[in-house]
Amino acid sequence: MNEMRAALYDRYGPPEVLYEGTVPTPVPRPGEVLVRVHAAGVNGGDLHARAGRVKVVTGRRFPQRTGIDFTGEIVGPGPASGARVWGLLPRGRFGSAAEYVTVRPRQLSLAPAGLSPAEAAALPGTGTTALRALRDEARLRPGERLLVRGAAGGVGSMAVQFGKVFGAHVTALAGGRNLDLVRELGADEAYDYARTSPAELGRFDVVLDTVGSEPGAWRALLARDGGRMVAVAFDTGRPLRSVAYLLFTRRVRFFSGNPRHPQLAELAGFAERGEIRPVVDTVFPLERIADAHRALEAGGVRGKHIVEVVADAA
Repeated sequence: MNEMRAALYDRYGPPEVLYEGTVPTPVPRPGEVLVRVHAAGVNGGDLHARAGRVKVVTGRRFPQRTGIDFTGEIVGPGPASGARVWGLLPRGRFGSAAEYVTVRPRQLSLAPAGLSPAEAAALPGTGTTALRALRDEARLRPGERLLVRGAAGGVGSMAVQFGKVFGAHVTALAGGRNLDLVRELGADEAYDYARTSPAELGRFDVVLDTVGSEPGAWRALLARDGGRMVAVAFDTGRPLRSVAYLLFTRRVRFFSGNPRHPQLAELAGFAERGEIRPVVDTVFPLERIADAHRALEAGGVRGKHIVEVVADAA
């Protein structure tokens, strides 16, 4: 077990820079556990890192790794060996698209029963982000009107479901081919973003923006009395201007999740009770990591793309 398979890239660039290679298997430091990864999610943050848009965080040392969230099995050390877990790497660290990761137990919880590894890998990042954005940041209340922009994506598909769990009237904005999906997830109304202007949608108590472009147009939809907007993405074409708007505009909050054990354990409960369900678009084997990134960049994702590391994981 001296070396392991991992998704790597030797320079910043398009999905084609990704490949499956080998690196030393990580050794847990004091206070860490070693997790054998079964499956990992593909996230927008992975794309930005691989393309070199966040070099201030990732630096210029190569090869670099990709992947943030995962599901797998603890293989040691300690009494928790054998536990089926899910979690996320700490903020700013990538590398879950690999056979093994080392993490502190606070970055993990037991994975929900009844889900396959690929299904479970679709939830940790997206589910905790949607949960915390709506409940803790927006403080969504029963009967309020919620607009979810990007409702068919990873966070959006979770937000539609949590909106219904919290008793809101949910309006979903998604691509035309995904309108049936968001209705199945519980949306009361669903609109094609390509055919619907913001002015046609009315007013909302809460706007959750998972896309990031033109934030001012969506803030304009807030109810005059108590409306609030939570953004979990920014415009990567104009990052400084976009982030400044989100940070300093009244009634708009920019939220970036970094969940720990309590939030992951709580999310597992929602999944086990059937209150939310994962939405998996496509499962790619590790050797097709470039195809997984290419698919997410192409847009139109339904939930999450997943990278399967262990094909026969129970």
